[in-house]
Amino acid sequence: MNKKKENNLAQMREQYPHKFVSEELVFNNIHKGDCIFISTACAEPQYLVNSMIKYVENHPKAFFDTEILHVWTLGVAPYAKEKFKSNFRHNSFFIGDNTRDSVNEGFADYTPIFLSEVPDLFMKGLQPVDVALIQTSLPDQHGYMNIGVSVDIVKAAIEVAGLVIAQVNPRMPRIHGDGFIHIDDIDFVIEHEEPLLEFPSEPPSDIVRRIGGYVSQLVEDGDTIQVGYGSIPNAVLSALSDKKHLGVHTELLGDGLVELIKKGVVDNSRKKINRGKSIASFSMGSSATYEFLHDNPCVEFRSIKYTNDPMVIARHENMVAINSALEIDLTGQASAESLGKTFYSGIGGQADFMRGAILAPNGKTILALQSTAQNETVSRIVPFLQSGAGVTLNRGDIHYVITEYGIAHIHGKNIRERAMDLIAIAHPKFRPQLIKEAKKHNIIYKDQAFIPGKRGEYPEELETYRTSKNGLEVLLRPVRINDEPALKDFFYSLSDQSLHRRFISMRNDIPHERLQEFTVIDYTREMMMVAVLGSEEKEREMVIGLGQYAIEELAHTANVAFVVRDEFQNSGVGQLLLEYLTYLAKRQGLLGFTAEVLVENRPMMKLFQKMGYDIHEQLSEGIYELKMAFRG
Repeated sequence: MNKKKENNLAQMREQYPHKFVSEELVFNNIHKGDCIFISTACAEPQYLVNSMIKYVENHPKAFFDTEILHVWTLGVAPYAKEKFKSNFRHNSFFIGDNTRDSVNEGFADYTPIFLSEVPDLFMKGLQPVDVALIQTSLPDQHGYMNIGVSVDIVKAAIEVAGLVIAQVNPRMPRIHGDGFIHIDDIDFVIEHEEPLLEFPSEPPSDIVRRIGGYVSQLVEDGDTIQVGYGSIPNAVLSALSDKKHLGVHTELLGDGLVELIKKGVVDNSRKKINRGKSIASFSMGSSATYEFLHDNPCVEFRSIKYTNDPMVIARHENMVAINSALEIDLTGQASAESLGKTFYSGIGGQADFMRGAILAPNGKTILALQSTAQNETVSRIVPFLQSGAGVTLNRGDIHYVITEYGIAHIHGKNIRERAMDLIAIAHPKFRPQLIKEAKKHNIIYKDQAFIPGKRGEYPEELETYRTSKNGLEVLLRPVRINDEPALKDFFYSLSDQSLHRRFISMRNDIPHERLQEFTVIDYTREMMMVAVLGSEEKEREMVIGLGQYAIEELAHTANVAFVVRDEFQNSGVGQLLLEYLTYLAKRQGLLGFTAEVLVENRPMMKLFQKMGYDIHEQLSEGIYELKMAFRG
């Protein structure tokens, strides 16, 4: 214990002896029917809670039907046990592991509410707070204590509570911001030193690392970020180590964000408000994180009413809200609080941040989740949310959805398009059933084709960036099943001449039935590559070229064709496509290409000749029939 602060506490004892009384006298001030608030998560005053339970055990008739209010219980929660049902009724704004069973068995309650609205709930008396059990730091020379790692709704509860009981713990950090409380505003002080609860970071799995990598593609230098809790956010944050000048305005400040602050990745230099400060409301992390936060002027903890106010969030330019969910359906609505009728966690603050980020200039909302649960036996992407599930995020709250299989940009998309985008990033073994259910419920085309299994699985490893002879950087990637809208735009951008040269036909319409031939691919029998400007982090890719080959198994060759958007012809895009298709064909053991080229299509003939193939050509009715053997 710091000697100076110990002396401050001693002075407080002398000055306020009536506040430093026995625990027996302290808990004698709690009455039947009282609403008792307990500090949030890692700030839970465990000793106080256990002492209260012992008091009840020693005085079984001391008080009955008290309501325990809590945001999130990580530590001890004996009050939720059935043996105390006549003494306590637990009511949580966010369900933790150790109270989940009690809630779902009917022994405890869950109140769904945006966390930003809880302080007003207290202030207006809609949710009474008679007693507040809190944990504070040691007092300073002015008599101020600090509620440390959880300001969130704790400060509001203190302000309205008729009785405030503080566990003074030397291990509680003093954090700048709204967390200061004077001893005059505390009714009783109980001194007890104990380690703060910690929320250890789980080592990220390969799946979670992949998700983090995709999220990092969407976060740009100078963005202000909010990140939720769990293994996915930690992996996301570790993937942001190469970013610069990030800002932080978040609800939760954990180990991952603290590491980015330490590395200088987060400097808050480009924020429009609270510049130079990382703003949060509570912390769940390791003791090292708590030590970093202690008396650190670059971090401020503010009331949840401020941090989670969507209008405050919306004042940040380039605000990126990154959260997770239990499941999302094909229409784009997600639940983070329940699995069907089973209450699991809570609304929390993610709805506040997702809505605020949508309203922010250049804001983005990202929902990141593993594609499956329960050892890959359950898909988190479902046709519709389970019956009874709470819709935490509605269909307009989400810009991007990310799984280990890629990024789906669903903002502004119609139901059919977003369903196909989400199916494309679902776990491959669940895609056939999702297609079946989507067709059954008229969400997608009734005749939507699909190739199940490995044959139709998107070969992400073939994605590559290439630079054309004119310095144009393009992404070459295989076509995905959800590329139909992009290819429709591409084909209708082509001139009649380009369409005629590509299809050797005067037909100039490309209906859905025909487009499926280009998007539903058996990658073991053919290859379809697109050249795109921009990448997945952009809201919409522009397809500027399409190249394909179909394998002729008996001859060990493939028929090849490609076409480039008119304004990008003669820029080297066709050559990039053909070079990459050649590389892939050779890798598959093919011996060469065949092609049909109109006599008038001299640029394509010139390109084939430039590739160094051994070419045999035969002219028939204005069409060159080419056989092109690979060299080397």
